[in-house]
Amino acid sequence: MRVQNCWRECARYLTKLTQPISAKPSHARKESDQHKVGASTKHKLVDKFGRVHNYLRISLTEKCNLRCQYCMPAEGVPLSERRDLLTADETVYLARLFVTRLGVNKIRLTGGEPLLQPKLPQIIEQLNGLRDLGLSSIGMTSNGVALHSKLALLHRNGLDKLNLSLDTLVEEKYTFITRRRGFKQVWKTIDEAIKLQMFPLKINCVVMRGLNEDEVLNFVELTRNYPIDVRFIEYMPFAGNKWSSAKLVPMSESLQLICQHFQNISRLKNEKTDTAKTFKVDNFCGSFGFISSMTNHFCSGCNRLRLTADGNLKVCLFDTNEVSLRDVIREQTTHVEDRLQQVVERAVKGKFFSHGGKSSHESVGKSSAENRSMILIGG
Repeated sequence: MRVQNCWRECARYLTKLTQPISAKPSHARKESDQHKVGASTKHKLVDKFGRVHNYLRISLTEKCNLRCQYCMPAEGVPLSERRDLLTADETVYLARLFVTRLGVNKIRLTGGEPLLQPKLPQIIEQLNGLRDLGLSSIGMTSNGVALHSKLALLHRNGLDKLNLSLDTLVEEKYTFITRRRGFKQVWKTIDEAIKLQMFPLKINCVVMRGLNEDEVLNFVELTRNYPIDVRFIEYMPFAGNKWSSAKLVPMSESLQLICQHFQNISRLKNEKTDTAKTFKVDNFCGSFGFISSMTNHFCSGCNRLRLTADGNLKVCLFDTNEVSLRDVIREQTTHVEDRLQQVVERAVKGKFFSHGGKSSHESVGKSSAENRSMILIGG
């Protein structure tokens, strides 16, 4: 869709912002539609709103080599005992179960920083062996600091999608945001990913007022010559990250700024399950988009589940309710896969429509202390 008048596009999103986050779908599904959903999604993970969950995000570690301000406090967070974490074999076992019995066809590896899992190459290689059983995509989200020298190997082993975190284009500011050094190493990883043609290569940028909102235009300019997809992420509340609504930069504000500066912007087509609303400046190599979890959510198309490093299933990023799959593996002596399937299906059926049942982003913020920090959930 051509955005000849960007103000009109912004106004459409601003209208949505006046509506509270709904804990229910905007309209009830007809009984006949419910029957159709059930019939067409047999053996898949379908919640009570008819959403099919085919995307599993697996956290491989709680450790990270950065201390990003929007993720955790400067001193870090208490980590689980090693015995409480999933082993590499348990992780692959659960991934196989989700693919072969529960309809998952897309897996993303997260952390912490997944590069700190010493068996990462072997895990990817074993996941790659699930492609004949239904797995179509193996992705990873990384901060990129230690990745450039290992990316070729991981790519050969089966990694085909990559998201990198980069919240600023200024090296000194990078050190301030992450409380560590590593800016040049991230760019080495970006260059290596482009050389390996790992497209679409996505750059995740968390936008925070007073910190990096002045760089939005520079990130869009980056897509002129780089074949990357920059994704601006609204600042979200988690335990220990000192979130406040004053630091939140809404998508509408950033989009309005971009439309004032760049001409001939096109809205790209997105699938219902996509988290980002994507745009492109004509004749630029790359694109840009927004993950507007707080002000213009995409919950109606949610297809995602999360498996934490300590083996808990989390059906929604903002839901504090979790169920342990690790305990089922270690304590169940017979019919383990049947029991795991029952536990997962029950958890998915109990999933709220949006934001763990919270009615507004303010209420999400107030309840963040009850949730995990982002590093313990998995990015």
